[in-house]
Amino acid sequence: MRKTAVITGASSGIGAATARRLAAEGFNVVLAARRRDRLDALAKEIREEVPGAGRVAAATLDVTDQESVDALAAALGECHVLVNNAGGAIGLDTVADSDPAEWQAMYDSNVIGLLRVTKALLPKLIESGAGHVVNVTSLAAHVPYEGGAGYNAAKHAAYAVNEVMRLELVARPVRITEIAPGMVKTEEFSLVRFHGDAEKAEKTYEGVPEPLVAEDVADCVAWAVTRPPHVNIDRIDVQPRVQAAPYKLHRE
Repeated sequence: MRKTAVITGASSGIGAATARRLAAEGFNVVLAARRRDRLDALAKEIREEVPGAGRVAAATLDVTDQESVDALAAALGECHVLVNNAGGAIGLDTVADSDPAEWQAMYDSNVIGLLRVTKALLPKLIESGAGHVVNVTSLAAHVPYEGGAGYNAAKHAAYAVNEVMRLELVARPVRITEIAPGMVKTEEFSLVRFHGDAEKAEKTYEGVPEPLVAEDVADCVAWAVTRPPHVNIDRIDVQPRVQAAPYKLHRE
């Protein structure tokens, strides 16, 4: 029997790569994000290009909207794996110069959004008899860096939720895993962070010989969710070899 995996933030980057990878691993996949046109295109790609892919469904989802989350939960027949990937960073300002609205937006997507989706799908995960919640956070959840306070705060909170869930669900058939990536070069992460400034976004990766790519993180997700049901991978920290910390990179 194929298991069903729901991936939030699946319209690009790590979410899209995870959807492709889990489809290749034999999961039915539900692609959830706001941009339906991208989801439909990805669903078509997976159906046509991923050998042995099972069912692929697209679901319009805004994790900051409770009605949207409830609609997703109501439409799902089953859920074995939930990958909470929706979120992101906005800005790189000091605390003194920060915009509270940007902090609020990051908290809404990275933390409250994670809560909404997890809470809505948890009954189905438990009912599956072998559920798994994978929360994609960041090294920013564990190591503060200058200019990162808003994102650090949101991801530290997501880490805390992840740890508490493992405690609260220890008697339930649900595994809890955190994937904490370092520098990952995707098409949109830094572009969104710098409000569409492509030059600033590209400068983030300047001189870094081999940053991670989305598929590297998808590998980690796939490995964690394909372990035997009695094995829980608590956390995977993954960064490029040339990165020693969020603020320590070798650039050529």
